[in-house]
Amino acid sequence: MALFKRTLRAPLEYSRTLWMRLWVGAVMVFLYAPLIVLMIFSFNDSKRNVVWRGFTLKYYDKALNNDVLVEALVNSLTIAALATIISLVLGAISAVMLWRFRFPFKGAVDGTISLPIIVPEICMGVAFLMFFAKLQWPTDLVWPLNLGAITIAHITFCFPFVTMVVRSRLASFNREQEEAAKDLGAGEWQMFRDVLIPHMKPALVAGALLSFTLSLDDFVITYFTSGPDTITFPVKVYSMLRFSVTPEVNAASTLLIILTIVLTAVALKLQGVKAIAETH
Repeated sequence: MALFKRTLRAPLEYSRTLWMRLWVGAVMVFLYAPLIVLMIFSFNDSKRNVVWRGFTLKYYDKALNNDVLVEALVNSLTIAALATIISLVLGAISAVMLWRFRFPFKGAVDGTISLPIIVPEICMGVAFLMFFAKLQWPTDLVWPLNLGAITIAHITFCFPFVTMVVRSRLASFNREQEEAAKDLGAGEWQMFRDVLIPHMKPALVAGALLSFTLSLDDFVITYFTSGPDTITFPVKVYSMLRFSVTPEVNAASTLLIILTIVLTAVALKLQGVKAIAETH
């Protein structure tokens, strides 16, 4: 009977088993294999991506010298940066408000903030199109004011995600720390700055990365809110894909992927350095 006796494992010990590692590895390959293939074929010396003809960097040169593509990338990065900063502020304030205070119609406010997460993007895109058309939003403004409609739409779409992440982090906050800070003479603002914000930092970093990524690769909402003289990187890539998938598109996409990875790594590194500094 001892031969058939199973050894009980703790939940965290399953990650040490071979079958679990193989399963996780297969899932990772399934998720990231398309990106790896895209990056490899960005060096393909052929106008068609189905056959490998040799190694070349000429399509990176073409992508970097394509003024319209570079302008679209700059627009996307500008919109993503503005949307991330404002979404971070609005999301953090909303999370603290919903976590700390009781007020009439709190459930309705909470549900309204969560709507952009639930509603399909195509519906939001059409709604923003009708909204800005009703306001007669000007489309001939100078840069970067001509990005205002897209930025507002992206903020509306992104800040509920920040609220959700920060609010989940606040659920683990020990309110006795607030009381201890007040007993030591800290005011409301000092307690918020020195006690609550440090606790929220991991969620703020995660919310910022999530907002930046969502804004940078958004296509549907941007397609409906962009003006005739405003183009973003996803919309430009879509217009290029309508004709054919060329290595130039792959090169531009690879640059965007590398940029996203670098920014994420820098943010996580800074977060780790701060955490180590705080422990000392």
